[in-house]
Amino acid sequence: MPQPPTTTPAAQHPWLIQGGMGVGVSGWRLARAVSGEGQLGVVSGTALDVVLARVLQTGDPGGHARRALAAFPLPELAQSALDLYFREEGLAEGAAMRTTPRLRATGGAQAEILTVLGNFAEVWLAKEGHDGVIGINYLEKIQLATAPAMFGAILAGVDYVLVGAGVPGQIPALASRLARYERCVSKIHVEGDEEPLEHLFDPCALLAGHLPGPLRRPHVLAIVSLPVLATYLARDEVTRPDGFVIETSQAGGHSAPPRGPMKLDETGEPVYGPRDNPDLAKMTALGLPFWLAGGQAGPGAVAAALAAGATGVQVGSAFALCEESGMVRHLREELLGRAHTGTLSVRNDPEASPTSFPFKVADLPGTVSEPEVAAARRRVCDLGFLRTPVRSPRGLVYRCAAEPVAAYVRKGGEEADTKGRQCLCNGLLATIGLAQRRPHGRVEPPLVTIGKDLSFLPELAPNAEPYTAADVVRWLSDGATAAPAAPTTPAPAAAAG
Repeated sequence: MPQPPTTTPAAQHPWLIQGGMGVGVSGWRLARAVSGEGQLGVVSGTALDVVLARVLQTGDPGGHARRALAAFPLPELAQSALDLYFREEGLAEGAAMRTTPRLRATGGAQAEILTVLGNFAEVWLAKEGHDGVIGINYLEKIQLATAPAMFGAILAGVDYVLVGAGVPGQIPALASRLARYERCVSKIHVEGDEEPLEHLFDPCALLAGHLPGPLRRPHVLAIVSLPVLATYLARDEVTRPDGFVIETSQAGGHSAPPRGPMKLDETGEPVYGPRDNPDLAKMTALGLPFWLAGGQAGPGAVAAALAAGATGVQVGSAFALCEESGMVRHLREELLGRAHTGTLSVRNDPEASPTSFPFKVADLPGTVSEPEVAAARRRVCDLGFLRTPVRSPRGLVYRCAAEPVAAYVRKGGEEADTKGRQCLCNGLLATIGLAQRRPHGRVEPPLVTIGKDLSFLPELAPNAEPYTAADVVRWLSDGATAAPAAPTTPAPAAAAG
């Protein structure tokens, strides 16, 4: 019989959250390093099924993925992934990565199994060898993956779940049900349907009844841009998270569009105004812990956030460029070098992401930020994490504005919506060294995202030299010491829902 979840032990919330940066930039090595410094290390939960499959195909250097899979409670499922993807000798020169099954609203058991395994392995490795806290970051946009992904993370003992890029109203109750091994019904938005499609995920069935014992429900943090969404989520105990991350447009990756009609400046970037600045008094009035994100990498910013009533800050870009980051070394070095010489440009591109959310793109040679590199890349959608379910005359189809234009139009999309769209799935995997190899020697080019505020670099890397995650935490801790926050103890993680 399913066991009731235990709760995360009451403890003071960390004042620092290392931001979840995907795909794999905030991997288990980075999260473990931050957690070892007493703060919240966060792994990206995006595309971990593909990350696991590709790491195994490249020979699993160090044996880390295999060590994590050996700890999975149902060995048969872990072995199925090893049988399909592990190549002890790695891939032959130029050989393509084996494709992985896709999640679908009407099925996809094999895709769900690989999703569970990938999330379990990443969190298990992040938690290995220490007693610190680990979180995982998800995009609400990727709805089909949320239940199996979160279940894998909960199986591995994840302490916090952070969810942004949408309205994460389902997540608190979903976390409770998954921690009880209960069947979960997720509401999947289908464009063209008046009602959402109900998608079932059954943890007990996936584990064939072999339950490893009581699970801890993680704390759920909703990533929002303004108090209005926080207020909406907090007013109902079913949708109320355990806290919030307030993320401004300075943060890397996706950011919320400006309030009101979209206006662009002379460089083609969205214009943000006073309405986009969060009212921290309203956040404090909600009575839930919150962290500030976007341009918070500095002791002064930490002190100011704590003085304003925040529990602390979330920092991403400073960790994206440290030694434990999952970003491949030559890209990190290029970013550091260009930032040091003042030649680095980061564009908040309103078109790059197929989600239609503005997306930060670093201008680096050899990446899709270069028009000639983007133009030379053949449009292909073979991963599909940002696909949208759509009701069409052909039935339920999945489309992405970065897929081949003819395919998008055939599925009922407007050709104009494909203008400037980039394949984030393939580009971000290339950024962590797991690029797909294409025919005729072509390799998927990377796409690099970073925050627009890099003012921390003169302190952490004054001569563009390498630095570590511990360096970041210790530097920022001066702000926490200067203006200590009142101790905040999280409420017991509710099992309601």
